[in-house]
Amino acid sequence: MKTPILGSTYVTRSVNAADARMINLFPEVIPEGGKEPAYLQRCPGLLNLATVGNGPIRGLWAFSSDNTVAFVVSGNSLYKINTSYSATLLGTIAGTGPVSMADNGTQLFIAANGPGYIYNNTTNVFSQITDPDYPGAVTVGYLDGYFVFNEPNSQKIWITSLFDGTSVDPLDFASAEGSPDGVVGIIVDHREVWVYGTNSVEVWYDAGTQDFPLQRIQGAFNEIGCISAYTIAKMDNGIFWLGADARGQGIVYRANGYTGQRISTHAVEWHIQQYGNLTDSLAYTYQQDGHSFYVLIFPSANTTWVYDVATGAWHERAGWNNGSFTRHRSNCQMAFNNNIIVGDYENGNIYSFDLDTYADNGQIQKWLRTWRALPTGQNNLKRTAHHSLQIDLESGVGLNLGQGSDPELMLRWSDDGGHTWSNEHTASIGKIGQYYRRVFYRRLGMTMKLRDRVYELSMTDPVKTAIMGAELIISPTNA
Repeated sequence: MKTPILGSTYVTRSVNAADARMINLFPEVIPEGGKEPAYLQRCPGLLNLATVGNGPIRGLWAFSSDNTVAFVVSGNSLYKINTSYSATLLGTIAGTGPVSMADNGTQLFIAANGPGYIYNNTTNVFSQITDPDYPGAVTVGYLDGYFVFNEPNSQKIWITSLFDGTSVDPLDFASAEGSPDGVVGIIVDHREVWVYGTNSVEVWYDAGTQDFPLQRIQGAFNEIGCISAYTIAKMDNGIFWLGADARGQGIVYRANGYTGQRISTHAVEWHIQQYGNLTDSLAYTYQQDGHSFYVLIFPSANTTWVYDVATGAWHERAGWNNGSFTRHRSNCQMAFNNNIIVGDYENGNIYSFDLDTYADNGQIQKWLRTWRALPTGQNNLKRTAHHSLQIDLESGVGLNLGQGSDPELMLRWSDDGGHTWSNEHTASIGKIGQYYRRVFYRRLGMTMKLRDRVYELSMTDPVKTAIMGAELIISPTNA
């Protein structure tokens, strides 16, 4: 029978109810003509492009009007990089946390949770914003010639002078007063400014009025706030964020019109609730091979979750260090020089997300999948003898030399619903060119205890992974 290895991550408060974990794998649906309706493929590895400064990488920005340059905030320094990834130091940026950036085609505005900076890409002048009327900025966007930003610890949103981020008029602000909560962050999307508070969202547009051009859109208000400004990100013609309101927090939303549509699952939400500190969470988005990913990072919890718009499925991304999964090394993202580029949260490395690289900067990228042996609703709570498990995957993908020359899968199982596990059992998936290789595990014993087996499959070898399914041969008993 088919055993349900395909799917997504769904580990509930009780692993006895659901224990389907997926790390560094994601599903791709095959609409027609496929061997199966979907398959699991390995998440991209990290291909090192350059080391820029001492790190961590706090922000990345590809300049809108010049596709030959991009900008990197590494540690307390701003760098300009070219298409060869050679870096030029431009100046100093305060703080240690994430930064928000936007450009108007000439100037780059860097908001460092208070201090603001402008780099002019035409004159090559970098300076801190010293206008006495500048109140500080948490997040910044660009709209119709203006930089729009929110003042820290306030309800105020501001604009700069037209096409000049260094100049701020003392009257060029408005308050988001649809709710008395403070403004967390802003984002500009489809020429509209979404203003996120701790308990609400309201949307403004450029009405062209003389004194202050932005006006609130009537009816574009909802009572879903945001936990962290740096979780707000655009993708797939919409906006995504980690929500909060007067009733609680920890649900992930995407914009649906002017309201928020829940996209997180109960299982993902339960995990988020365990993390305690959510205020340092951050996110970025990227698109690759038609998949649009929202990458949500919890630094305090050392964990990374990813939502795929193409399938509506969640999975985990993770590093592998000292025998344990950690948060993924990526901290921020930009599309530049025909690469999806991410920055390291710990050092000055910038990487390409490469689907043909099966390691993280030369270090092990381990993938893991757990799933219940029997499909939903087919466990009659009687013991079963498990004779064989065949993994249907692309074989013969071994490397010429070194680790991965004879790649192996590692299998464990649990007969108590996912609480304790057997020893690992290995099986080769074939040396290079052995495309005929069939991957079997035999004599897997009999389910005891709860009569409920969960399998776990994993790999650390740096080779291609494409799993189409799994076939399980079992015999029922009367016990």
